[in-house]
Amino acid sequence: MTISSSIKIFKRGLIAVFCTLAFSCSSDDNRINNPNINPLSFSIDLNTNFPEYSKLQFPGNAIYVPNAGVRGIFVINTGSSIRAWEATDPNHVPNSCSTMNLNGVEANCSCEDNRYTLYTGQDLNQELPYTLIEYRVSENGNNIIISN
Repeated sequence: MTISSSIKIFKRGLIAVFCTLAFSCSSDDNRINNPNINPLSFSIDLNTNFPEYSKLQFPGNAIYVPNAGVRGIFVINTGSSIRAWEATDPNHVPNSCSTMNLNGVEANCSCEDNRYTLYTGQDLNQELPYTLIEYRVSENGNNIIISN
C-alpha cells in the first residue's frame, strides 16, 4: 500500500467519523417537545451553604424549589451529578392539582397518581408518554445554577 492510498483511506475514515458525529448529536434546545407544558425562560442560583439548599451537598437528597419553572422545580443530588426537573406533571396540562409532591427521591402527582423517579425522570410504571422535563444545571463551587 502506498502512502498516497493510505492518506486517501485516512481522509475517507475521517469524513465518515465526522458525518457520524455531526448527524448523531443534537442540541438540548429541542429537548422539550411536550405539548402539555410551555417552557419558560428562567435562571436560579442555589447556594448549598444556605440551610434551605444544604441537603444538596449529599447524594440521595432532593428538594423542591418554588418560584422557578412552571410550578417550581425538583433538584436532586444523584451522587454523580445534580439534576433539576419541572415540578408539574408532564402528562397533563397544568391545573390546580398538577404540581407534584416530593416524596424522598420521587415526584408524585395527586391528580392522577403518576409517580416519577428524580434520578432519571421516568415514570415508575414506564407506561406514560412523557418523562419529567429536565432543566440545565451547572455547578460553580457551592453554587448550583439551574436554567432553561
